[in-house]
Amino acid sequence: MSQIETSKLNFYYGKVQALRDINISMDSHSVTAFIGPSGCGKSTLLRLFNRMNDLIEGTRVEGEVKINGEDIYNKKINVENLRKKVGMVFQKPNPFPKSIYENVAFGLRVNGVTSRTEIDSTVEASLKQAALWDEVKNQLNKSALQLSGGQQQRLCIARTLAVQPEVVLMDEPASALDPISTSKIEELIFQLKENFTIIIVTHNMQQAARVSDKTAFFYMGELVEFDATTNIFTNPKQERTLNYVMGRFG
Repeated sequence: MSQIETSKLNFYYGKVQALRDINISMDSHSVTAFIGPSGCGKSTLLRLFNRMNDLIEGTRVEGEVKINGEDIYNKKINVENLRKKVGMVFQKPNPFPKSIYENVAFGLRVNGVTSRTEIDSTVEASLKQAALWDEVKNQLNKSALQLSGGQQQRLCIARTLAVQPEVVLMDEPASALDPISTSKIEELIFQLKENFTIIIVTHNMQQAARVSDKTAFFYMGELVEFDATTNIFTNPKQERTLNYVMGRFG
């Protein structure tokens, strides 16, 4: 079932048009990868799904972005509630300068959860979902900043999962990590789609091929092609897609 869809979506930074007439529909409990050269609009589109671009002055959205059938750019939408439903993991790990435990508990406390039992169980469950529990269960009071880069990124994923979103947006989540940490993040993405809808922006085409069910190829603000990942990488319909995946440009 389609959970996220855009219709005739255009987006502007001031007078510069960054996205042109994007029509895309993504299913729940699936992984969609956005690929394309730098500056093609893939991260801009990703940030539209939790209205992160609202924070940039002079931006403008035309068209519709629907999540579960609701237009999230409707004036009545509570953006705070939207961001609880649509979590975000950034390119560089950004743990808070707090303990591992308090990083994961942060969103719960902000949302008014005060029960220690509930916070304890959610912290444990989220760290398990992020495949980090076994590595940190005996040092939850240790500063998150002492973890390795890969562990910090999994902690940021646990922090995102703790508030029980429906959708998790990942903006190049492994680009700052070593190959072993990258492999752990990829395994994690594969497991998480059982419970979440995941959209990942990646420059790494092998990664897109490994982790995603469907892949969207963007170029110069346009969605060139969107299909099952195997089709995009082995039998694309558009010549521009073929040239990109074959490494002829980008």
